[in-house]
Amino acid sequence: MMRDDLPGRLAALIGPDHVLTGDAMAPYAFDWRRRQESRPLAVLRPGSTAEVAAITRLCAQDRVPLVPQGGNTGLVGGTVAIPGMGSLILNLGRLNRVRALDPADHTLTAEAGCVLADLQAAAAAADRYLPLSLGSEGTCMLGGALSSNAGGILTLRYGNARDLVLGLEVVLPDGRVWNGLRTLRKDNSGYDLKHLFLGAEGTLGIITAASLKLYPRPRQVETALVAVPDPAAALALLGLARTGTGDSLSAFELMPRFTFDGSRDILGREQDPLAEPSPWYVLMEAGSGMAGPLLRRQVEAVLETALEQGFVTDAIFADSLEQTRKLWLIRESLPEIGRKIGGAVHTDISVPVSRIPDFVATTLAAVAAYMPGIRPYPFGHVGDGNIHFNVGRPAGMDTAAYLAHAPAIAGLIHASALAHGGSISAEHGIGNLKAGEMVRIKDPVELDLMRSLKELLDPTGIMNPGKMLPPS
Repeated sequence: MMRDDLPGRLAALIGPDHVLTGDAMAPYAFDWRRRQESRPLAVLRPGSTAEVAAITRLCAQDRVPLVPQGGNTGLVGGTVAIPGMGSLILNLGRLNRVRALDPADHTLTAEAGCVLADLQAAAAAADRYLPLSLGSEGTCMLGGALSSNAGGILTLRYGNARDLVLGLEVVLPDGRVWNGLRTLRKDNSGYDLKHLFLGAEGTLGIITAASLKLYPRPRQVETALVAVPDPAAALALLGLARTGTGDSLSAFELMPRFTFDGSRDILGREQDPLAEPSPWYVLMEAGSGMAGPLLRRQVEAVLETALEQGFVTDAIFADSLEQTRKLWLIRESLPEIGRKIGGAVHTDISVPVSRIPDFVATTLAAVAAYMPGIRPYPFGHVGDGNIHFNVGRPAGMDTAAYLAHAPAIAGLIHASALAHGGSISAEHGIGNLKAGEMVRIKDPVELDLMRSLKELLDPTGIMNPGKMLPPS
């Protein structure tokens, strides 16, 4: 079939207004950090699962690659149409309906193009809670969050995205639709197929809808900013807090002093509420389904014990929603600081929680030895072992010259993570940015199984080529 008539055939399926070419593709043509440019044949914006299926059948017949895209907030190039492949970008933003919300069942079924913050609001309006919370939640869409198995700040208590999914609707690479939108908590009637597509980054099929678990809305939330001398003290505090609150801890974020200095010097914000500077900080949050003073007393007792044992040097509670917002703004400033520095090397690693202190110390020494003046700022979800070990360029160094060292710097960090029993991707995925490392980090049998699944489900190789799996 001639490729020249492809736009017309696609327009017949979804309408000409939703087949974008030329300059109209610009909003979809770069990754989130604008470091990779897409070169698609066109950007398609279907409005239903049936339209996604029709597009996929056509592309399977003509062997035209498809790149699924949601809010395009990914950080590893998973939604980039790689130049030279002749791909189409399939943006799912028009699939944005909440199909069902059942408060009694604590479930929500929604389409892949729903913005995550809108789903959180829908759950809250029904007096329920959707605990998938990301920095990009005002932009990212459900399908992308599930396809990358996103994590976020509440993983410690509620798990990653896959832990919140009860069922999926998926368009398969041949255009068939698998309707697995079950809302059962228990179903032992065969293989649990949804887990094939969660975290698969669109390489095995296109998630078009999902049924999610909801939880009772927290009635009491306690948020505290805590100064600690080092990551080892933070780890000791984590243990005390999990035990002392009856495991009500929902977030436990580690931050270096760089957070506050960078906010002042780079962002022009004075947001340092504690009396004295500390080398490290923890932002911790606990929640309860019951209102009242009990949770505050539990957290206070934990911090008093930690002060007595030297794990904590100072702390402050948020006593209003506005104070809570301001404390979280401190943590959320870190990605913005990195962007303002320009040319930071970003990583997304995980190690066993118990090995975080040694990993941080070893890796700080490694990057400092590699380049004088380098500015590392490891931070993140220490409660679940996920550290974003980011490294800013030395002050005054040319950005391009620094980024030439990015592979070597990331390699040092990844090597340290692996040496500590960790992973080079905790919640951001593999995309095309890390696909080349899969041969090095994966057991050969595991990699062979992954390739076999890809060949079985997508024998023509049209689903998001160049992502996750390295070339054979």
